[in-house]
This record gives sequence, C-alpha cells and structure tokens, in this order.
Amino acid sequence: MKRCSVALPLTLMAGFSGIADAQPRAGETAIVFESDAGDSVDAYEGSLSVPENRNVADSREITLKYVRFPATGETPGAPIVYLSGGPGGSGIQTAKYQRFPLFMAMREFGDVIAFDQRGTGASNDLPKCTSSHHVSATERMSDAEFFALERTAFGECLDYWKSEGVDVHGYTTTESVSDLGALRRHLGSEQIDLWGISYGSHLSLAALQQIDDQIGRVVITSVEGLDQTVKQPRRGDAYFDRLQSAIDKVPSAKAKYPDVKALIARVLTSLEQTPLLLEIPTQGEGTAPYLLQKRDLQKITSALVADPARAVWILDIFRALDAGETAPVIALMQRAVDPTDTALSFRPMTVLMDVVSGSSPERRAMIAQQAETALMGPHMNFSMHLETVDASLDLGDTFRTAPVSDVPTLVISGTLDGRTYPESGQEATAGLSNRQTVMVENGGHNVFMQSPEITSVIQDFMRGETVDGREIYIELPEF
Repeated sequence: MKRCSVALPLTLMAGFSGIADAQPRAGETAIVFESDAGDSVDAYEGSLSVPENRNVADSREITLKYVRFPATGETPGAPIVYLSGGPGGSGIQTAKYQRFPLFMAMREFGDVIAFDQRGTGASNDLPKCTSSHHVSATERMSDAEFFALERTAFGECLDYWKSEGVDVHGYTTTESVSDLGALRRHLGSEQIDLWGISYGSHLSLAALQQIDDQIGRVVITSVEGLDQTVKQPRRGDAYFDRLQSAIDKVPSAKAKYPDVKALIARVLTSLEQTPLLLEIPTQGEGTAPYLLQKRDLQKITSALVADPARAVWILDIFRALDAGETAPVIALMQRAVDPTDTALSFRPMTVLMDVVSGSSPERRAMIAQQAETALMGPHMNFSMHLETVDASLDLGDTFRTAPVSDVPTLVISGTLDGRTYPESGQEATAGLSNRQTVMVENGGHNVFMQSPEITSVIQDFMRGETVDGREIYIELPEF
C-alpha cells in the first residue's frame, strides 16, 4: 500500500504537529482513508443529523456522513466542502478515485470535506423503486407512449416511497442548502468554501442564492444553473458543431468524420424507419432479443457525449451502424440494458432533485419546440416529462432565479462538455460580481483531472490570485 499520509493515527496525536487543527470534531472517528489506487491518508469520519423536511414539525431525522481530511497549510482557511454531481453521486466515493490527488492538494487551503449529500452514498437510507410497469424489449413504442409509461411508473414510485415513510418533499436542493448550513455549524466554522461539479455546481449556486454570507469561496465546473436542469436541445446541436470544429483540426479525424451531424442524423433516421432487432448477450451464456430504436441511441448518446473520449466511442458506433455493422452497438447495449429486466425503476434522490428543481411551463414549451428538430430530440433531458406528475414537488420560479452575489467564484468550463455547455454556465453565473472564468479547450464534463494546469489554476484562485481569462488546452483523444 502506498502511503501519502501527513498525519498519524489518533493514538499518536503528537505526530500531528505541523497540521492545522488535526483534532476530531464532536462524534468524529479517526480512520485511514484508502484510495482505489492504493494510496492512504489519515482522516476523520463524521456525521450529523438533520430533519428530512424542515417544513414539517415532526419530520424524521436523517443522517448525513462525511470524511474530513485535515488541512496541511500553515494558515488554513474555511473548510472546503466537495459537492458531487449526478444528482446522486457520492463525495466520499469520489475521493477514492481519480480526483484523490486533487482532494489532497486542496488541503493546503483548509480541511477538505468529502460530503455525501442527503440520499447519496453513506447518507442514503432510501429504497430504490422498481415499478410494476415494463417497457417491452422487442416491441416498438413511440416517444409519447414511452413518456406516458414513465410518468405512470414515477407516480407509482412516489406512492411507494411515501408508504415506506419517505417524505418525498424533503429531497430538494433547498433542503440540501440547509444541510450545508448545518454542516458548517457542525464543523464549528463561520464560513465554508464550496467545490462542486455538475449538480454540485447547481447546489453551490443555490447556496450563493440563499446563504452567501456563509460561503467564503466557490470553485465550480460543468455548471448547471438553477434554471438549467432541463437542457436546451439547440445547445446540444451547437456542441456537435464545436466537436466538428475540433475534429477538423486533425486531418486523420476529419477524414474519418467529415460531417458528424449528418452521420448521426442518417443513422437515427434509419432507426426511426427500421429499428434493429439485436441479440444481446445476457449474464448467463445465452442472448436475449432487444429492439434497438432511435430513442435508445439518442438517450445513450446524450450521456456519452459528456466527455470527448466517450464521444469518440459513440461516434465509432454510429459509423459502424452507418456501414451496416452491428457488433459495436451490441457491445454497447450489453452494458446499457438488460433485455430480461425491463421494469421501469427510479432511485429517489437522483430523480427527485431534478424534478423539484424543474422548469417553468414556458421553458418546457421552448424545450419541446427545440426538440422537434434537434438531433437528440427530447432525450437529452431525463426528467422534464416527469415534472407534471406531482406539481406540489416543484420549487418554483423564485428558486430558479440566478444568484446575485459578490462571493469570489471560479467557473471552469470545457469547450467539449456535451452535457453542461459553456454558454449556459456563463448565463447561470452572470450575477456573480466576483466571478472568474477559465476555459478548457477540448475539455469535457469531468474536467477536474484532465490536465495538471486545472489543479494549478484552482490553487492560484484559492491563494487569491487573478486567474480570470486563462485558457487551458487539452489534446483531443485519438479518433
């Protein structure tokens, strides 16, 4: 096991000299935190109890868990709380993987908190709901029929969660903002810094809107604004234009993909006219039939284009289908679907957080109009059609108003982020008077560890330096 510890176990507390305030908080336990790569570091595991729904007097209490990595700098600032994306991602699990070195680097500036938000990771006591409604693996179904079935299944799951004692009105970004305030008090700090990605940026912006006096600094990337849970399909098409521009700069890639949008449109049109009946390998030794429809490829593509490397993968599949080759898409679908298990199911935090942040009727109408001609149609949005199942869940337009704040905020965007777009991030943060923006050319959605320069620019920002307007270049993956 590799060791990158800067502290000793609790029984040898004297060995913590030189590390600011390396003492357990109330209820914390000393642990050795191990990364997936085999690194380890001394840390503290802690928890706090909060109401599931602060608007209900007798709400049940839920437990939120975190791991605290003590600061290493001589003059540490406020605790830095990592907010994972998703919604549904675990901050604690994130710290174990590729971003582990960044978690360690951030300790220069304060205690780093890998936080599991309510309903995620170690803070999750919610049951997954598997509905009684199934999507046939072999029969053609229109988008309208599919969305209607999903709405029915979601309504069934809302009833199921209520019957299990879950207050579905407690899983909102507003409640999570209050959780951050509770975490700040638990840590005994006047302020906290926030560091978030994707949905974590959404939560960070909500915190700036509601409790900015409790926030010292903010670092966000892959920005999802408070009114951007539902993405604009036209901006999805504009992403493919940016991808084409990047491809055109590499002669071999341009020869392979002279017109990405035409290729995608051609394959999707073919699937719309004649869906493909595939034999998908199952967990056993056999196969099961699955009818690949246009909708399937639109949904999967919308997810995979988040990062350039995966965009290359899905483009290779489109190219193979265009040539009549099905082996690559069969390999993809083997990972994406189980033809023997077609029940519609939902994980509560993941679906509820998006549904309650929601969108106005006017925005839904705009998105629907754009979807009529956009490459991904209505399938780049996974929750919009569920927003009307229970109108009482919606947080409303006041929540969706962009924050106005003077808290220093660093916004990092990747030009090839196919899920949260640079122009959307600028709109969502326009009211932040102390905003600094860094653009990563060829950067994707999961941009944090795509270049050492990104870590450096975050460190410079945390030191109080000006980084606004810096540009970072990342090589494209091979096509």
